[in-house]
Amino acid sequence: MTDIVEAAWRKILANAGESSRPEGAPLLGPFTEMVRVAHAEPRLRQLYPWTGMWELHFSRCTEGRPTWDIPYIGTLGDGRYYVEGPSRSSPRIAETDSARAAVAMVVERLPPHCGPAFIGSAEELAAHERS
Repeated sequence: MTDIVEAAWRKILANAGESSRPEGAPLLGPFTEMVRVAHAEPRLRQLYPWTGMWELHFSRCTEGRPTWDIPYIGTLGDGRYYVEGPSRSSPRIAETDSARAAVAMVVERLPPHCGPAFIGSAEELAAHERS
């Protein structure tokens, strides 16, 4: 794991238990659990993590726009999880009560030879993979 990826994970883990919006409190526990379980998975821990809208995303590069070729996990209002992707236009893969099951679904769908995260942009990664 690179220092950049490790720092991103540390930041997400540190912030996962915080909420500045009271309306987000019902999602906080499941989100924190999802982040911890994903971080415990070695194949995901080597990817660059990012979050938004109570979702955890993974990128094969560390800079610029993410690669959007890996499914992501989100939290539902009832404490459950969903797996979608790899892109926003992809259909929902599944819903589950378990963060572990959601993480396993992502790992099952990782691209071949995925990781560790490439230090650079998606464009640089693509050029590197072509050579």
